[in-house]
Amino acid sequence: MELKETQIDSALVYEGNFIKVSKDKARMPDGSVSSREYIKHPGAVTVLALLDNGKLIMERQFRYAPQQEFVELPAGKIDHGEDILLTAKRELLEETGYVASEWTHVTTVWPCIGYSDERIEYFLARGLVHQGSQLDEGEFLEVFELSVADAIDWVRLGKITDSKTIVGLFWLEKLQQGWKK
Repeated sequence: MELKETQIDSALVYEGNFIKVSKDKARMPDGSVSSREYIKHPGAVTVLALLDNGKLIMERQFRYAPQQEFVELPAGKIDHGEDILLTAKRELLEETGYVASEWTHVTTVWPCIGYSDERIEYFLARGLVHQGSQLDEGEFLEVFELSVADAIDWVRLGKITDSKTIVGLFWLEKLQQGWKK
């Protein structure tokens, strides 16, 4: 069965600093026409920064849209044309002050496929050395260490509710149990 939807036309509804909102007309597999509204996003990286003591580098920060603080893994937006590993290295240093000597790509996740083309690239970073944070202007966060077991427990307790962080913790837990990609 053919499932592909084909774009007939597209209109840019909004263009911000890094997202664009479009509204398209698309031909459905049965020949009918429907509208599709979606967000174009440059993508992001999330870093599972694992210290030699086995603890993760975590962040606590206020997120404006939901108007609350969240506990998260270090993450950030991919700049246009930027290599994803360079993004991961840049974000880890900017947000936490750490650099890593060992990097492994873990997986790619599409968090909001119903209305966005955003993808999140996950990296495991090891061999961490602290060099001092370099936060972007207007960025405020608290960096702290947390054991993987405690982080998983915080998910169960509702202290970690950020989906990119939950997915990353799931992957890390499975990798530590011997999962092969």
